[in-house]
Amino acid sequence: MASPAAVTAAIRPIATAPVIELDAVRKVYSTGAMEVEALRGVSLSIEQGEYVALMGPSGSGKSTLMHILGCLDVPTSGEYRLAGEDVGAMDEIDLAEVRNRRIGFVFQQFNLLPSLTAQRNVELPLSYAGVSRERRRRRAREALERVGLGDRVEHRPGELSGGQQQRVAVARALVCDPALLLADEPTGNLDSTASEDVLRLFDELHQQGRTVVLITHEAEIAEHAARVIRIRDGAIASDDLGVAS
Repeated sequence: MASPAAVTAAIRPIATAPVIELDAVRKVYSTGAMEVEALRGVSLSIEQGEYVALMGPSGSGKSTLMHILGCLDVPTSGEYRLAGEDVGAMDEIDLAEVRNRRIGFVFQQFNLLPSLTAQRNVELPLSYAGVSRERRRRRAREALERVGLGDRVEHRPGELSGGQQQRVAVARALVCDPALLLADEPTGNLDSTASEDVLRLFDELHQQGRTVVLITHEAEIAEHAARVIRIRDGAIASDDLGVAS
């Protein structure tokens, strides 16, 4: 018969690594004899299921931070761990794999291929991952249904509103079931009604347990997040919890 201690250990939840861990991350850009320090020793941790807004004015370093979080750039120094894995130890092939499977990107520009239907656009990351055609189609339809576009799968981008196109972009970001959904100014090209529609979608994804990091310079957009990290002059100026209800 197992001891009480063994039983307690057996039922204890398994600890999971934060989705994002940055430790003293610096990014320096060199232009000739000049060096510009875009990030100055940024350290932060984002847990699974958090909804975080990274907010700052132009030139604050938030775009550089987004590129590092998305494995689109690498730090000059410091460490970045994504879901417990050291990104600094990855080569270009590994980084491409991470970008395709572990991170879902949503940008201000929808970046949809105009000649393809919504379903085909959503299938693209799965095509790069070598997923079979039948599974691609099923998963793409499921992703489109998840964002409320189950009746628009055969529509091309030109036949959809701006808000609907951004929903297709969100479905494409979700189709590989990434550890992190990274949204960079996702409402920048939308009117106020479409913006609220897309932000409600992010709210729903957060409520379903998805980890969402939203990059914005607008306070009213950041208010949708449950945590707002303000970036100024390449460093974290504040980190506020409980912003959204």
